[in-house]
Amino acid sequence: MKTTIKNKLKSNPKLKQFILNLIVHPIKTRPRRWIRLFQFLYMKRGHKSVIYRNVRKDIVPFNSFKLGEKSIIESFSTLNNMVGDIIIGSQSRIGLSNTIIGPIIIGNDVNLGQNITIVGFDHNYQDPNKSIISQGVNTSLITIENDVWIGANSVILAGVTIGKHSIIAAGSVVTHNVPSFSVVAGNPAKIIKQYNPEKKEWERIHHKIEKK
Repeated sequence: MKTTIKNKLKSNPKLKQFILNLIVHPIKTRPRRWIRLFQFLYMKRGHKSVIYRNVRKDIVPFNSFKLGEKSIIESFSTLNNMVGDIIIGSQSRIGLSNTIIGPIIIGNDVNLGQNITIVGFDHNYQDPNKSIISQGVNTSLITIENDVWIGANSVILAGVTIGKHSIIAAGSVVTHNVPSFSVVAGNPAKIIKQYNPEKKEWERIHHKIEKK
């Protein structure tokens, strides 16, 4: 049903723009007040999950938002699913003043520090005769697997996958995929440690993260 409606709107740009303007204010680029009144109906939340009252929720019904059980989104964070789904697993914590813009999948037992920016899109800029803002965006899914810890003030760019049980050091800018069981740091972030399952110990290394 949802897919059928989306396909019909894609084939009729004028109707799509009309409905979009009913839902999202074209200048403020926020869901209109009447839509926000119904967020409790389309924001899917697990048992004992917490979203603090002063979280900015730019959540619309035409993309998904799911928060797993016992997960927490701390104060002053921003959630935005207007260009892609936001899926957050169970027992994960989104720290103070995080910015989360879909499309993104966050696994279970993920811990995000403070002031982290995770954005699943890039602005188009190919045509120099048009303003960048008028050229729209292209999206690329960010995936953060289970049991990941991301330090404060880090930035995760579109299309990146962070493997399970990895650590992103504070202040890192992650531009490429991070293998599971890794510690990365820097701008751009590089692997500084990986777990060796044969030796059962963390080893310090000095090579770049693999390209996306």
